[in-house]
Amino acid sequence: MFFIEKKLTRFNNLGYTYFLDPLEINKAKSKLKKNEYNIYYPYKDSEKNIIYNKKAPEVLLYEIISKQELRHQDILGTMYSLNISPDLFGDILIIDNKYYIYILPILKNYFLSNFLMVKNSKVTLKEIDINLLKDYERNYEKFEIIVSSTRIDTVISSILHTARSNINNLIKKKSIMLNYEYLINSDYKLKENDTFSIKKVGKYKFGCIKKNTKKNNLIVEVCKYI
Repeated sequence: MFFIEKKLTRFNNLGYTYFLDPLEINKAKSKLKKNEYNIYYPYKDSEKNIIYNKKAPEVLLYEIISKQELRHQDILGTMYSLNISPDLFGDILIIDNKYYIYILPILKNYFLSNFLMVKNSKVTLKEIDINLLKDYERNYEKFEIIVSSTRIDTVISSILHTARSNINNLIKKKSIMLNYEYLINSDYKLKENDTFSIKKVGKYKFGCIKKNTKKNNLIVEVCKYI
């Protein structure tokens, strides 16, 4: 819990945290009284948000302009390769083949000077009105799969079309995250809105059980982030 205490120290000193993922938000909220904080959402469906006291923090929105098609993981990988802390930037969005990223002002100069390439593609950056995407709601690629249970290893093995034993190997390699923590228990049963990510594959949200089949399997809905 030390990392949360550190983030709350920043909250006490500055009046706001940096960007927090949903797990961090929940842990921080558990240590604060309801009348002590507000939450800043850059857009309706944002995942990474900021806890603040009285004055909402300043956040910048940039469009990443590229002649080549980019993937979310490529942009994220570039941010990590530049040793940029995850709490200094918010969500990365791909909307109608345009790429956007939220950052804190403290990162601006370094970001503009160093974020010049994504993989092998040269990019340019354009600061745009922070309110441009305030009403945006995230799109997902929804699909259904048939599984014997909602165990996470069963669901992921179906998504990847691989044996469940291979999922255990991915868990050992720390290639799977569940609700922003490394997955430990392969027998965890997914609940509605649980999120999980598979390294080099993508990020998913578990939807719901749609119905049972005649053979007593389950048809479940899964949403892939796009």
